[in-house]
Amino acid sequence: MAIQLNFVSSMLILVLLSISSVEGQGGGGGVLTATLDGPCKAPIELQVEGTPKWIAFNRIENLKLSSGGLFDGQRTIAYKKEGCKGHDYCGSLPIVSHFLIEKNKQNLRFDFLTNAMIQDIITKNSKQFHVNVLGCKNISFEHFTISSRDESPNPDGIHFGRSNGVNVLNSEIKTSDDCVSIGDGSKILVINGVTCGPGHGISIASLGFKNCTMTNTSNGARIKSWAGAEPGTCSNIHFEDITMTNVSSTIIIDQKYCLWKKCKINEESIVKLSNISFKNIQGTSARPKAVKIICSATLPCENVEFVDIEIMHCGPTRPAVSQCLNVKPKVSGKQNPAACPTPIPAKPTSVA
Repeated sequence: MAIQLNFVSSMLILVLLSISSVEGQGGGGGVLTATLDGPCKAPIELQVEGTPKWIAFNRIENLKLSSGGLFDGQRTIAYKKEGCKGHDYCGSLPIVSHFLIEKNKQNLRFDFLTNAMIQDIITKNSKQFHVNVLGCKNISFEHFTISSRDESPNPDGIHFGRSNGVNVLNSEIKTSDDCVSIGDGSKILVINGVTCGPGHGISIASLGFKNCTMTNTSNGARIKSWAGAEPGTCSNIHFEDITMTNVSSTIIIDQKYCLWKKCKINEESIVKLSNISFKNIQGTSARPKAVKIICSATLPCENVEFVDIEIMHCGPTRPAVSQCLNVKPKVSGKQNPAACPTPIPAKPTSVA
């Protein structure tokens, strides 16, 4: 079942989307998708009740999505299809690949919105990305909850691309991949009061985060760029007031990132990283190598700063350590582990 809503009015619009259940062929669970398509400059408030499956919003101004609705992607049903589980591409099933984000393939998709507020919403059981945001301006997520089991492939919580003025506030994200991931072309992003974990932590190609908590994640504060990637710049990135508990890699810059061997493994990254700060980062690391900064030999990282870092290794073997490549950070305040005393091998990494 599909719902198409086209907004062209210049008046205030209030839409109540109330869904109890949809039955598919053979009495099994059906599929509900909804697309709300502009252009529309009128304020729109959408209240959600029930359990819709996949909804996309496109070219709308002044949108508010609220009311405690639950978006359920029905991942378990999809993966019962033979040969689907564990693969990036699964035919016509609503799944997004790691490299190609298609329309109507996430629980929620927001394209080219201006002035949007999404609050008091829950999303769970997405096939891959729970929420995808593309080309938006001034969009906020508040009291937003994401829940995903560990077996989902690449179930990023919220992914942003080419967006300006993004806020993720006072939210809880539990997923087996990146809690928040930011792609190219994004700027002015604030993440504040977010509880992240389990999962991969917060992975970015730009921007900054403050007052967040991460628990049992594989990464904490992470910046990554592909080995041999296209040229670009990433600057003015700030992590501040972050608490981590049992995080495998608490602070990481990885410009040798190479997942599934889908990169030019012997080439350096030509993404320029600069003006990056890690301030008041504290907690425990699940591995002795708590801080790892791997920058490009072609374009070394510039103006990287560590201020008041207190990371303890929670294992019995040895204290936390840091290792670095192609970077000379500025340090001040407490430094545990000591900042960048040992260089590391220039091997591409394969962790997600």
